[in-house]
Amino acid sequence: MVTQLQSPDKSNIIYPDDNGEPMSDNTEQFRLIVWIKENSELLFANDPNVFVAGDLLWYPVEGNNKLCQAPDVMLGG
Repeated sequence: MVTQLQSPDKSNIIYPDDNGEPMSDNTEQFRLIVWIKENSELLFANDPNVFVAGDLLWYPVEGNNKLCQAPDVMLGG
């Protein structure tokens, strides 16, 4: 799926939702990613200001679809 947002200059910018990279290289890495993500959700379950994501393609600069990261686990607040 692709999301299109309008930047302040009204041009359409496409933000791909897949970078073509695997989430993990093996089952052990995947197990640890899920373990960290799920435990982070439990740790911050009572804090509505904390967002926990796993394998999220993240664009830190609005309007720049070339600069992106896909952390295994990300916490924001």
